[in-house]
Amino acid sequence: MNINSKHSDLTSKIIKAFFQVYNTLGYGFLEKVYERAMVFELRKMGLNCEPQFPIRVYYETEEVGYYQADIFVEKEVIAELKAAIVLREDDEFQLINYLKGTNVEVGLLFNFGKKPEFQRKVFSNDLKKNLPMQTDQILTNLKRS
Repeated sequence: MNINSKHSDLTSKIIKAFFQVYNTLGYGFLEKVYERAMVFELRKMGLNCEPQFPIRVYYETEEVGYYQADIFVEKEVIAELKAAIVLREDDEFQLINYLKGTNVEVGLLFNFGKKPEFQRKVFSNDLKKNLPMQTDQILTNLKRS
């Protein structure tokens, strides 16, 4: 299987849920409102999802950080939500780091802004074996995929 198409059926369903929530709620709510609506919509579709999924960051063997991804769907895809005017490069880095810090290979970045936006990122576990790789090099590689 081509790594870029990994979990494409699942990500299509998650994207469909995003547009359903966006079309229903529109622009202007806090991120937490969209998160709860997304969880509701995903579960309505029969998908297993875990909001505020914990991600621990290690430096060698020492835990040095802790994050929470917005939604973890079917134990396969991280969905990160934003409620901003537009997505920023920092938002992409956040999702990439979530993928980097886990064995999850597919992430979706959603923005409930004035216009709905989403990005799909794939970070192969094979690439993670070659870390440390500079984050900007990772972003360049992901933009090519």
